[in-house]
Amino acid sequence: MIKIEKLSKTFHTADGSVEALKNVSLDIADGDIFGIIGMSGAGKSTLVRCINLLERPDEGSVTIDGVDLGSLSKKQLREVRRKVTMIFQGFHLLMQRNCLKNVCFPLELAGYSRADAQKRAKELLETVGLSDKANAYPSQLSGGQQQRVAIARALATDPKVLLCDEATSALDPNTTNSILELIQEINQKTGITVIVITHQMSVVEKVCRHVAILDGGEVAEQGDVTEVFSHPHSEAAKRLVYPESDAPDVSDVSGRLLRVVFNGAQAANEPIIARMASERGIAASIVYASTKSIGGKAYGQMILGLPDNENVITAAIGYLSETKGIIVEEVTGID
Repeated sequence: MIKIEKLSKTFHTADGSVEALKNVSLDIADGDIFGIIGMSGAGKSTLVRCINLLERPDEGSVTIDGVDLGSLSKKQLREVRRKVTMIFQGFHLLMQRNCLKNVCFPLELAGYSRADAQKRAKELLETVGLSDKANAYPSQLSGGQQQRVAIARALATDPKVLLCDEATSALDPNTTNSILELIQEINQKTGITVIVITHQMSVVEKVCRHVAILDGGEVAEQGDVTEVFSHPHSEAAKRLVYPESDAPDVSDVSGRLLRVVFNGAQAANEPIIARMASERGIAASIVYASTKSIGGKAYGQMILGLPDNENVITAAIGYLSETKGIIVEEVTGID
């Protein structure tokens, strides 16, 4: 268990003081994949650096497995950092070392023999799918491959916690998905606790089980990912989940409007609106849509445009309401 209690951090600059963190408290369970999301300047990176005391908070405490990190000596803290490792947006690989030697590096620092370090490093390169790149140098690898090497290196000392600070922000969408799938697979196989720092909703939706939303250095909202993203309460969460700029003006739309709210409906191979058209002959235009698939279930809402025909409206409401996790109502606009 990682327990963060009343964490505060202020930076003093020539232009004045900046409160990066304000009384932040979080509980992160062992084996969880926990997302911390917020816009630029929300305090995410400061928080992750405070978790392993790379940045010392002004107030508050970080406790891991009952041990207050602030009470440890420098030597004891170095031992903790072998069990609380990090990967970064910029990979931070040693360019003069090949992949095998990059992964060996933390093992050498931990006192492993050369033979044992290389054996462990080869196993980890295989785990991340790069056993054939042991002798390649970082400059010869793609961004995704470099991040895989960084993950292997972070896992070298058999950590309990993996901190991911914007680890996929520099990668394209396909590579991001492959890295997130790898992190998820490692979590499932080893039980390692993963903390994901990101500004990307898609990252949290894909791999995280719980999430905290930071806004101006404070925790605006936290909880189960599906609950927070399907029923955001704070203004910060609503801005992330349903950006106001996405909502169109429907005042001039002809016909009738239905709001379809997805609250955990099982995602199907064929979209429900297409099925309604093929099975019941009811054609609806999608005026507005803000839906997400989280854990194979759909969340969010759609506004559908239909003909001004009472029979069609009744039939559409009846058909859509048959699916568990969907609520349908007629509206005159988007609230």
